[in-house]
Amino acid sequence: MKQIHLIAPSGASLDIRNPLAGIEWLRQQGINIHNVECVNRVEQRFAGSDAERLAEINQLQHLSPDDLVMAVRGGYGIHRLLANIDWDGIARAIKGGLQICGHSDLTVLQLALLSKTGAISLAGPMLNYDFGSKDEQGNSITPNAFMWKHFQKAVQEHALDCEVMTAQPYLGKANSGSSSGVLWGGNLTVLAGLVGTAYIPTSDQTQGGILFLEDVNEHPYRIERMLMQLLDAGILANQSAILLGGFSEYRLYDHDRGYRLESAIEAIRAKLSSEIPILTGLPFGHQAEKLTLPVGATANLTYSVHGFTLRSQW
Repeated sequence: MKQIHLIAPSGASLDIRNPLAGIEWLRQQGINIHNVECVNRVEQRFAGSDAERLAEINQLQHLSPDDLVMAVRGGYGIHRLLANIDWDGIARAIKGGLQICGHSDLTVLQLALLSKTGAISLAGPMLNYDFGSKDEQGNSITPNAFMWKHFQKAVQEHALDCEVMTAQPYLGKANSGSSSGVLWGGNLTVLAGLVGTAYIPTSDQTQGGILFLEDVNEHPYRIERMLMQLLDAGILANQSAILLGGFSEYRLYDHDRGYRLESAIEAIRAKLSSEIPILTGLPFGHQAEKLTLPVGATANLTYSVHGFTLRSQW
């Protein structure tokens, strides 16, 4: 990995020190960083006007095949641009070697790209959170070693190899098993917002797939409601397995009376076919320790009550 091309397709940076710290750390690793000026753009809550952000996305098709495109941060904003993105042009660039990485709001771009073209993108780190985080005293936090290792493996070797040794209480009928299918998903709120649109992969594209999900700042009842939406839309029943990553930074209340994230998962488990395992503990989401996952690639999953392995080569 010699060069990273930054894009800011969603929210504006809340603190300019974060992207600057991330850029400095990456440069110290010998990586050239391009399009750094995008971190300064601000238009209301967005990282520039719709026209600026759309032009930046559509310009990706003209980048060098050696570029790794990385989102600065998430938030919201790509939904506004979907109808005017040149999907075929970007897909051709990906076929030629270009890689696109990020998570959170970038889930919109990744799922729409998969739906429209079948092109593979990377659900993984972003500049601000993963490379430019600071502690409460304003000191830079060294990027997570697990994240950096798996990010480099994905970018340089086009490979995913992860073992999670965490008890699995929501497997369903079988205490162990394996499956192979298209790996897809991302942020649950974003994915749920695409249901019923032309920007979510079709049931044929995801038949027997491995769906991964994560979210942040969402109370468990909201997580349950969105999972119920995917269940009622037939999306969950179409999968060979469901992987749950991090669901972080929410607050429980006294009137929850014992209702928690596990309660939400149990409610879905009770309604979903027992043939489809629900696995928890996937290291992915709005958290320091995260995998880089190939959205749209075929993955192999092996699981038991003790944990699971997830592998892919694309």
